[in-house]
Amino acid sequence: MRVATYYSNDDVRTEEVPVPTIGPEEILVKVHASGICGSDVMEWYRIKKAPRVLGHEITGEITKMGESVQGYRIGDRVFVSHHVPCDDCIYCKKGHTSVCDTLRTTNFDPGGFAQYVRVPGINVEKGVYKIPDNMSYSEGVFIEPLACVVRGQRFLGVEPDETVLVIGSGLSGLLHIKLALHKGVSRVIATDISDFRLEVAEKLGADTIRAEEVSPERISGINHGKLADKVIVSTGAKNAMEQALESVDRGGRILLFAPLMPQETLALPVWEMWKNEISITTSYAACDRDIREAMDLISGEYISVKDLITHELPMEEAKKGFQLTASGENSLKVILRPNP
Repeated sequence: MRVATYYSNDDVRTEEVPVPTIGPEEILVKVHASGICGSDVMEWYRIKKAPRVLGHEITGEITKMGESVQGYRIGDRVFVSHHVPCDDCIYCKKGHTSVCDTLRTTNFDPGGFAQYVRVPGINVEKGVYKIPDNMSYSEGVFIEPLACVVRGQRFLGVEPDETVLVIGSGLSGLLHIKLALHKGVSRVIATDISDFRLEVAEKLGADTIRAEEVSPERISGINHGKLADKVIVSTGAKNAMEQALESVDRGGRILLFAPLMPQETLALPVWEMWKNEISITTSYAACDRDIREAMDLISGEYISVKDLITHELPMEEAKKGFQLTASGENSLKVILRPNP
């Protein structure tokens, strides 16, 4: 079978490898759509494990099943979660399933940028979801990224009638805009360095500011003299996090949805945060609850995702897909189609 092997953002090669052999508790999934995630092109994070077949936003159909597998049939259309928790450790029981040791060691084989993936038994048990008939394979690619957004806003506590500032209007930022508006917030303000992305954010219903022009004065000027109740940082940039601290209102909260590089640190104005009761939270990945909510939002057409698909490419154009995603120029969600 063909796979797209990652060596770097500018070196993604189509290679031939054997189709995985499955065990009695496993399934083989033919991948019909595989989204390129922003984390796939975080080169500082990915290149240390290269070469590797990446890809975790996948939908496809079950083509083989081990004799012990129950609850599924050959031909079922499915979304497969690459990481699954144990549901039994202290972190899982506290609701922090995404920091579970089991979750951080589970994955499918070899990766989503492949014609077929072997799904291990624990993933079959806890991370395979039948997608409804009214959801296309391409729409299903958004289940995982939207689930991450659902989790982030749940941790942040986004509520109706609030003002939400989204710093960074890439794919995740745009999903945050859509979800916040669905929740009935009074206003979303979006920022980015890209005019293309700002135009999309504005079409979705957000007020927009170019990233270099963000200031407390601009935020309050748009928001009737107030700063933002909730701020979501959807870009891994230090200055974006500093803007968040300057843009959040008294009693407000900040979600760091994207990370800095491991060696980077952020200076916090603790006195101001203490005096104004500002809190910061983070979120990583998604769990079963978030995945099911994301599926309902997409299948129920509460959150439309078709308008965020800018490119669908064959496996042979994986390199182009990575470059489009890394540059962010005139692209939002790039989807690979491993099988013709």
